[in-house]
Amino acid sequence: MSAKEQFMQKTIVVWLGALLCCALWGSAFPCIKLGYKMFAIASEDVAAQILFAGCRFTLAGILAILIGSVAGRTLLVPKRASWGKIVRLSMLQTVAQYLFFYVGLAHTTGVKASIIEGVNVFIAILVASLLFHQEPLNAKKIIGSIIGFAGVVLVNLTGSGVDLGFSFLGEGFIFLSTIAYAFSSVYLKRYSKEENPVVLSGWQFCIGGIIMIACGFAAGGRLTVWTGSGVLMLIYLAFLSAVAYSLWGILLKYNPISRVAVFGFMNPVFGVILSALLLGENDSLGVMCIVALLLVCIGIYIVNRPDRVS
Repeated sequence: MSAKEQFMQKTIVVWLGALLCCALWGSAFPCIKLGYKMFAIASEDVAAQILFAGCRFTLAGILAILIGSVAGRTLLVPKRASWGKIVRLSMLQTVAQYLFFYVGLAHTTGVKASIIEGVNVFIAILVASLLFHQEPLNAKKIIGSIIGFAGVVLVNLTGSGVDLGFSFLGEGFIFLSTIAYAFSSVYLKRYSKEENPVVLSGWQFCIGGIIMIACGFAAGGRLTVWTGSGVLMLIYLAFLSAVAYSLWGILLKYNPISRVAVFGFMNPVFGVILSALLLGENDSLGVMCIVALLLVCIGIYIVNRPDRVS
């Protein structure tokens, strides 16, 4: 085992790295809302939202490639044999996940979408264990995931609760986005054994982002309002995607999927906390949020707890 592999498998490195990714992704929830206001994108204008996301991810890919090239002191250009892997990743991670998500979000509530999105941790672990046999499925992974998911549900509950209605274009599309994300995580880990995760991340963002720009534009989406603050927000959203997804890929390269994916339960928790700070949605904070955070932390600990040696 190399020194780098030993370092990336240290508990403190996994926890801090994964939590940084989740904090960045969590900040995307309120920042996307702020971005919509800055670009004057209406909540029902799905085409413009997809176009906005395409611009974000294309820029994220460019940033990931530039940062990785500077850090590695060489231009990150994929090998000819890598392009097929990059296209598959881009279709799952960027195109399918976010097209399904944005269309689904337009036909359901944010609360239900957040809860359904929390299922992606279960799916990623099940796909890695049962379909790709990348790791064994055991009781602690199931129990930890259930406890963590309970925290996701709790942090999203409002006084009115959650209705049980279902529509394929709404909840169905959100669920399909979680499946796309889960499979992208499994493929990212598989491909990272022989490929640079930053190369995979950067180029798949570029390809996926361009496809989303084309889809959004073809559907009638337009970004007509450009301001300095809006451009800075777009750059931040691109930066967080470039850094978080690249770091997530590096963590997956050296660790079991379950050990990393379970931190995904922290995304909505960070989203709620940062929404309260950035958007003034203080009614989201309270005892329920604290209990939810505890449940998520307990779930993460259970999944990451070392097996006892008999």
